[in-house]
Amino acid sequence: MGVVVLVTGVARHLGARFAAEVRRRPGVDLVVGVDVQPPGLPPEEPAGPAAPYRFHQLDLRRPVLSRVLAEHQVDTVVHLSVSATGLGSTNRSAVKESNVIGTMQLLGACQKAPGVRRLVVKSTTGVYGSAPRDPAVFSERMQPKDPPGGGFAKDAAEVEGYVRGFARRRPDVAVTVLRFANIVGPNADTPLSEYFALPVLPTVLGYDPRLQFVHEDDAVAVLCRAAGEPAPGTVNTGTFNVAGEGVLLLSQCARRLGRPMLPLLLPAVSWMAALARQTRLVDVSPEQLRLLTHGRVVDTARLRDTLGYRPAFSTPEAFADFAAAGGPGLLPPERLAAATDRLTALLGPEGAAPAGPSAGPSAGPSAGPPAVPNRPRRPRS
Repeated sequence: MGVVVLVTGVARHLGARFAAEVRRRPGVDLVVGVDVQPPGLPPEEPAGPAAPYRFHQLDLRRPVLSRVLAEHQVDTVVHLSVSATGLGSTNRSAVKESNVIGTMQLLGACQKAPGVRRLVVKSTTGVYGSAPRDPAVFSERMQPKDPPGGGFAKDAAEVEGYVRGFARRRPDVAVTVLRFANIVGPNADTPLSEYFALPVLPTVLGYDPRLQFVHEDDAVAVLCRAAGEPAPGTVNTGTFNVAGEGVLLLSQCARRLGRPMLPLLLPAVSWMAALARQTRLVDVSPEQLRLLTHGRVVDTARLRDTLGYRPAFSTPEAFADFAAAGGPGLLPPERLAAATDRLTALLGPEGAAPAGPSAGPSAGPSAGPPAVPNRPRRPRS
């Protein structure tokens, strides 16, 4: 790993965790944190020996990062400030400027810094989009049939385009792009975690999308793997999908959370999502609504075979840890299981109601209706 590591986005949970973890790595002399706002909590102090930490409060959209890179002689840059939500502002234009313009300024500063040798950029699997004509599984080489038309996914796609241009201009810099699935965990602070925190989950009628998740511990571990020197037999440059193995349906997620689902027509769900954004109750963007309609699954073979990292949490295990950290829903799974057991006991092993106390020995399953005496037929005229 580089001697001096600069981390953007340290005011967020993932950036703060990564900065604390990378300070414990051998060979790291200094970690420099950068963000537009100071962290809400003091930076976590690692146990045992750790590299010193310096924080610079600055806006990436302003060309002042070159001074920080030169002052600390940074050789590894980890860009984590590309996010779906902004710090201190919910204005969509401000978030887009922070993501795209901030990345352009960062890349410009890195291009002018001859000491920079490694660049790691956090992206999202949202660059593949979510559409009914999508393939069952996306690999890193695939292009979306319907590219994202706006929102965070489009920001990430533009950021990746600028990163590819930087890699061509600076072939001496090892560039890694990590496309993360939805990050979950006990402390995850993402728009999807806010959606799952609702007491009732609005869903699109007739759709049960497939979803993938990555645990926050795996996200930090993958970032550390990408920011360091590659292990023998592995390569940590290029583009990698990052997700836990396996998939979950949205209905399975709701049951594991104990949240009842409210299926609605797509126009009604879109109207509710727009109202929730205006009232700042929850940020359900149009791209997230498409994900909750059509779903998305990515191939992680390159993460395991090339980068050499196998996530410690599968998708179901990561979501289970996220669900355990939240409060019980209106329909806790254990209560549903108990109700199902009682209903099974009442219906009997074959699903038929047991006979009442007044039923005689002939009132079994083979007993038919009472016999009707035969009546003489009238002769036909």
